[in-house]
Amino acid sequence: MIDFSIRRFYANFLQDAFLFGRGKIGIPFLYHCQNLNTPRQQRLQRAKFALPSSVTLLSIACGFASIVISVDNAHYGFAQDYRLAAFLLVLAGIFDALDGFVARATGTSSEFGVQLDSIADVMNFGCAPAVLLYCYGFVQMGPADPTLLRIGGIAAFFFVACGALRLARFNVNVGRTDPKYFVGMPITAGAACVASVVVAWPQFPDTKLEGYLVVALLFVVGSLMVSTIRFPSSKQKKSAAALVLLAVNVGLLVWLRAYYFVLFFVVYIAVTVALNLAWRSGWKGIAPPQVFNDD
Repeated sequence: MIDFSIRRFYANFLQDAFLFGRGKIGIPFLYHCQNLNTPRQQRLQRAKFALPSSVTLLSIACGFASIVISVDNAHYGFAQDYRLAAFLLVLAGIFDALDGFVARATGTSSEFGVQLDSIADVMNFGCAPAVLLYCYGFVQMGPADPTLLRIGGIAAFFFVACGALRLARFNVNVGRTDPKYFVGMPITAGAACVASVVVAWPQFPDTKLEGYLVVALLFVVGSLMVSTIRFPSSKQKKSAAALVLLAVNVGLLVWLRAYYFVLFFVVYIAVTVALNLAWRSGWKGIAPPQVFNDD
């Protein structure tokens, strides 16, 4: 079938040719030639605006794949599958960072993209890691300890609920907090924190103690997300010390490999909590977050 815009062009072309034969043609013919490209330009513009959302959908695909792998592997307990599900959460985090970059680079930021990104975060960094930890930490132990299975389900839901509340609070406080610090642990960091345990020890827990440690992990990280503890963001001032710290972390990653991520989050949380306690005691060695009063 011939596209409607092309048929309209030829109809107008014939009309202008008739007018040309009578000496009455002028600008209209040129106008129709220019108008032919308008639908294509509109399609390109729509594709440009769809690009950031497409990247967000890729992150959702990674989160969904992580859930599917976790559920399929729950009754088998293959270590490599749990580790794959955890790495998919990392990939989802990479796409989550890229969609904002793409939107800013192409000038296509929109309220729709903001809302889609927020929904994606709940799924990728709330539901997916909770399902992963539930299948990894409790399903295999369920027949031997039904109580642990139920408590594990409650802990997993607690993590999801805290992540959703953390995102809602972030959305309503945009522009009202110091951008150099997050209020509460970011949901992406929370998801990476619990997933780092699976990356380091992909074999499912086989004792009650290990199972209840996974319960404690979900409750602690969930509580940190909804807390008012200020966590440093990536918008800190760049300095030589930051480059040295980066180099140290790269060296530790090469040396420790999978165990590096657990060490990173232990140090990250411990230093952050210590810094907040120091601020409350009046220490000003590192400038505390600015406080914005509501007008």
